[in-house]
Amino acid sequence: MTTLAFILGLLFIPTLMQLAKIFGLFVCVRECEAQVYTLFGKVIGTLDQAGLAFPISHFGPRAMLVPFFGKRYSVNTALRQHYLRGQMVNSEEGTPMGVGIWYEMRVKDPVSYLFTNANPDGSLQANVTSSTISTLSNLEMEMMLEDRHSLSRTVRQTVSPLSEQWGYQLGSVYIRKVEFTDEQMVHNITDKVVKRLVQVTSAMKQDGENRVGLIKSETAYKVSQKMAEAAAARPDIVGQELNKIAKTDSEILDSVLQVMEVNNLLDSSASVDLLPDNSQYLIQLGDKSQSTITAELA
Repeated sequence: MTTLAFILGLLFIPTLMQLAKIFGLFVCVRECEAQVYTLFGKVIGTLDQAGLAFPISHFGPRAMLVPFFGKRYSVNTALRQHYLRGQMVNSEEGTPMGVGIWYEMRVKDPVSYLFTNANPDGSLQANVTSSTISTLSNLEMEMMLEDRHSLSRTVRQTVSPLSEQWGYQLGSVYIRKVEFTDEQMVHNITDKVVKRLVQVTSAMKQDGENRVGLIKSETAYKVSQKMAEAAAARPDIVGQELNKIAKTDSEILDSVLQVMEVNNLLDSSASVDLLPDNSQYLIQLGDKSQSTITAELA
């Protein structure tokens, strides 16, 4: 008997489960999913809590009629991201620019997403594109390149009200890339940047050389000033020391003076003739000069 009941259970339980699923007695709602129930063309409710759900407990006995006279829609409510490349805008200077827009969105109202707009994804994409072009067109090139954060917030504020009508909740919107589409213009800008860098580098180098020269001249001036002060103070210091030596011992003073005289001769690089002590050369020179003078007077 137990075996028979077990076999009957194996046969009837899957059949009962299949019948319950066909009549919509239970459903399994996945993560980031919403299920919208319609009956006779009207929405009777939405299930958006993940897990096992029983539509009868939410919508009453009419939930059993949905498989025959209605429809169940599954809507993905996960966060999605989209990137639009190469959207063309013109700057104030008339330069054609390519703009890339990145944005994220999720379905907040599944009913509006299903029945308000026939193509909500395409409409949101077109709305983001048109809002970006209208926001960036005829702006200065400098503002396009530097103020992308504030411009992205402006685009999001413009798109959000209309996207909410279509059941979307718009997340972050960011202008990720602004590029030049004309190759010749890119080359011209590159040349200008290179020339400007060379000019700035040369100016920095010249400024550095000027600063180094100024530092050298100031240093040389201070060194020469200190050397002049030292040279001016030297005679006074030497004289004071010689006076001290003269008061203590005159022989030492004579020796010091002789040494100083010899140093002066050596420093002057003058030629010096050394004569023996017993030489009469100086006397002869004296007699010759005296006879020369007498002859001139005569």
